[in-house]
Amino acid sequence: MAEEVWVGNWRPHRPRGPIMALYSSPGPKYLIPPTTGFVKHTPTKLRAPAYSFRGAPMLLAENCSPGPRYSVNPKILRTGKDLGPTYSILGRYHTKNILTPGPGDYFPEKSTKHVFDSAPSHSISARTKTFRVDSTPGPAAYMLPVVMGPHTVGKVSQPSFSIKGRSKLGSFSDDLHKTPGPAAYRQTDVQVTKFKAPQYTMAARVEPPGDKTLKPGPGAHSPEKVTLTKPCAPIVTFGIRHSDYMTPLVVDVE
Repeated sequence: MAEEVWVGNWRPHRPRGPIMALYSSPGPKYLIPPTTGFVKHTPTKLRAPAYSFRGAPMLLAENCSPGPRYSVNPKILRTGKDLGPTYSILGRYHTKNILTPGPGDYFPEKSTKHVFDSAPSHSISARTKTFRVDSTPGPAAYMLPVVMGPHTVGKVSQPSFSIKGRSKLGSFSDDLHKTPGPAAYRQTDVQVTKFKAPQYTMAARVEPPGDKTLKPGPGAHSPEKVTLTKPCAPIVTFGIRHSDYMTPLVVDVE
């Protein structure tokens, strides 16, 4: 077994107080405010004055002129451009056309009333704008009181009578007894109390028994196309045309 070597008089023992190794969490380091710095300084200790360092100032350029980086046109002087006379081509000049009236634009036949004496003539002018603003009522805005009937104003009205409608109470058609009439009773069938007459019904159409399959008619057959019992179907041809004016060929057989 290797010999254990200790430094000084220190020997392994249990700690007298809590140490950070016994805690898996950050521990009590967050509970006590710091005594250094300016932010969150403990209020139980005196805080020394704090100073901050300013950043280095920006170096100023010694020459603030644009320098030779600008390409100045050598033909431009302090008095302007140093150039000879130059000329440009001007566009075509547009003349203003003034339209003057011709002889056909005048109507001398309409100047008769201006040259010769004529009777005075009047025209109807349009409605003025002030009339639309006028808010005074006109003659049609007033309603005259009626002079007929019982509601006259300032007049003596004669007695008026009205025709009353027919009352359903006490009229000739009023049913005072509230009894049912002949039509309120249901008529009894005579065959209930009398001998019942014979009754007949109409039966449906009776079809005779037989074969109901469709049979072909005469038009469904084509005998001209039958080639089973004959060598071919009947063929019709045109004969020789004979003229009535030609002498027939006569052959004498002796």
